[in-house]
Amino acid sequence: MTQGGAAGDSGIPHGALVIEFAEAMLAGDPARLERARVAIVAAMGAAALVDCAAVAGLFNAIDRVADATGAPLEDDKAADTASLRAEIGIDAFDAARARLDR
Repeated sequence: MTQGGAAGDSGIPHGALVIEFAEAMLAGDPARLERARVAIVAAMGAAALVDCAAVAGLFNAIDRVADATGAPLEDDKAADTASLRAEIGIDAFDAARARLDR
């Protein structure tokens, strides 16, 4: 995410609206999120807004389940996310967990 309009429509109908909705959810800006909701309802209907929110919620849940079970990060994803993980300090979590496991 976080590519906004640069991501285009991703080849799906109203893809740019869906991307904006997802990014607005992550941004924590209530006004932006409201604009995204209104745009989705206007273009695709209320049921599509429910679907978009449900998919976002499922992705959140899937990540939490994977984290809770200790599922390892795949090598290609580890390489692709190395700079992001370093920037946000997420790799420190493993070190903290290792100290607790002793």
